[in-house]
Amino acid sequence: MKRKHKTYSRPKRPFDKKRIEEEAKIKKEFGLKNKREIWKAEAKIKKVREKAKKLISADPEKQKIFFESLNKIGLKINSIADVLSLDKKDYLGRRLQTILVKKKLATTSKSARQLITHKKVLIKGSAVNSPSYIVPIELEKEISLKVMKKKVKKLEGEKKNG
Repeated sequence: MKRKHKTYSRPKRPFDKKRIEEEAKIKKEFGLKNKREIWKAEAKIKKVREKAKKLISADPEKQKIFFESLNKIGLKINSIADVLSLDKKDYLGRRLQTILVKKKLATTSKSARQLITHKKVLIKGSAVNSPSYIVPIELEKEISLKVMKKKVKKLEGEKKNG
């Protein structure tokens, strides 16, 4: 079994007031559970940037494949400069939780998170219970809420007896 490593790193200055306030705004805007989710998004963006820096000297074919993979998840990329200008907000905007609010399937990001964790959200007919799921563009149209079946038989039985 392969050992799982941390997917983020903590800030170097834990009590930097400016960073704490910025993270609190982002946490509230995207309805995140904790700041660790912000740090994970930063780490993902950092990896993408590092890969882009390595591809600067690579042939255009490899660059194009890299750009297509980023465009599939919804990050509008056409050049390496676009990749280097990516922000954690761009990445957080592609989370399932945020997309539910954008599509107006949930009123707030907190309610969207609750719907997801209670397996009420379906993507291509299968329940997804991870609010941090990055939704590809082609699956964005196939997001739906689970239809609740009401207890009709029980109500009909009460009407006949009553």
